[in-house]
This record gives sequence, C-alpha cells and structure tokens, in this order.
Amino acid sequence: MIDALYSDKILKAAANMPRAGRLAAPDGSAEKVAKLCGSRVRVDVKLMDGRIADYAQEVKACALGQAAAAILGEYVIGATPDEVAEARDALGAMLKSGGPPPGGRFADLAILAPVRDYPPRHASTMLAFEATVEACRQALEASRAPQARTSPAGAA
Repeated sequence: MIDALYSDKILKAAANMPRAGRLAAPDGSAEKVAKLCGSRVRVDVKLMDGRIADYAQEVKACALGQAAAAILGEYVIGATPDEVAEARDALGAMLKSGGPPPGGRFADLAILAPVRDYPPRHASTMLAFEATVEACRQALEASRAPQARTSPAGAA
C-alpha cells in the first residue's frame, strides 16, 4: 500500500526541484515547518503587476513535500497570489476531504491524491503552498505600505 504513495511520478517530481535556492532581494519570504516530521520549506517571491515574477525555494522535506514543491516551482511564474491560494485550498481539500485535485496551472498536483490516505503526510505535502501564500501576503502588504521619504524635498 505504501508503494502507491511513492509512485514513479511522485518520485520523479521530487527528484527534479525547479527554482531551488534563494532570491537576492525578494518582496516577500516565508518559512513553514511540518512539526510531525520536521520538513521545512523557505520561499522567496518577487511580484510584478500582481503576478509572481520570480520565485525561489529551499526545500528540506520528504518525497511528498518535494513533489508538491517541484510542481509549484514548475508553474508558479506568472501566477497570481490568488491562484496559488486557490491551489493550496484545493490541495488541502483533496487531501483532507477527498475533493477534486486542483485545476489550471497546478493540475499536476493530482499525482498526490494517494496522500489523502496518509494524514500524517498532509502537512509536509502542503508546506510549499503554505509558504508561498504567506510570502505573497508579505509582498502585497509591503507594496501597500507608505514609502519612506528618501529626500528632504518639500520639507520645511
């Protein structure tokens, strides 16, 4: 039964981690940890015109967490923060309540459907999406914050 969990498709995705590393000057960063297994994902994002323009991730997770992060890394450029949040929510529903797999650009997450039968693996499978949603939230908040004055022009 555990063989179905670690299918060739999942292992292949886990072995091919796109966008690995860190960004030099991200707009937002977040780290998420799965307490049960210790899996850890750190994500950096740059947003431009409301879309993810650049992305990097450091993933120290099991094959399931790596596979989810690899799929995210493959398709995240050009996505809106809302698309990532919707995919995260759909992935969570697929795992926790047997919902349909995410659609659209993240449809490849369907390969993780067998994880629903292993609740202790849900947290690590969700990490990259949780971290990306948080990093996007930070980036959006930073873009809305008033900019600090950098010159005395107009000062009395």
